[in-house]
Amino acid sequence: MQTLTIIIADDHPLFRGALKQAVQGLSTDLTIIEAGDFNAARAAAQTHRDADLLLLDLAMPGVSGFSGLMSLRAEFSGLPIVVVSATDDGATIRRSLELGASGFISKSSGLDDIRTGIYAVLDGDIWAPEGHVPMSDEEPGISELLERLRTLTPQQSRVLNMLGEGLLNKQIAYELGVSEATIKAHVSAILLKLNVDSRTQAVIKLGKINMPLVA
Repeated sequence: MQTLTIIIADDHPLFRGALKQAVQGLSTDLTIIEAGDFNAARAAAQTHRDADLLLLDLAMPGVSGFSGLMSLRAEFSGLPIVVVSATDDGATIRRSLELGASGFISKSSGLDDIRTGIYAVLDGDIWAPEGHVPMSDEEPGISELLERLRTLTPQQSRVLNMLGEGLLNKQIAYELGVSEATIKAHVSAILLKLNVDSRTQAVIKLGKINMPLVA
């Protein structure tokens, strides 16, 4: 069997345990890294650049809605990410896949279904719950907005997510370890790419795809 490294990012220890149980047996040489919040998940992905899979809860401390998926997808473009969420309506599944997830697993799934989804993604497939029917977005402009968001660099994506959290340029600069002038340049580039005139409008745009979620 091949060597596998899997990152499990979920703030509930019991569910992390369930996911660990699901991935046991995928390989005789298996490394599992656990993360209980978004910052730990990002740090794990940075440390383990050769990871084969990230199982990501959408609702964790340090992140809101789809912001974490967008940020990780931009920064670690080669890392397959499977969203694991208790919010498993059609819109959430569709949005997760549109934002670059390689699969979506409902937290209500049994261990066998979770294993099946993980196997499928490791084999290079896209996985969605049985019965999910892909549909186009009802709200006009969402597809265009998603395309614009995909043009953001990893750092611009992080800055936008921090704007969405209400942080000021000075606070963002401190968090990212760069100058305030650098953040201002990022914000200007974000406004241009999203075709908006202010950071408030950019946050509103982000809110259109960043639906509230439960763990």
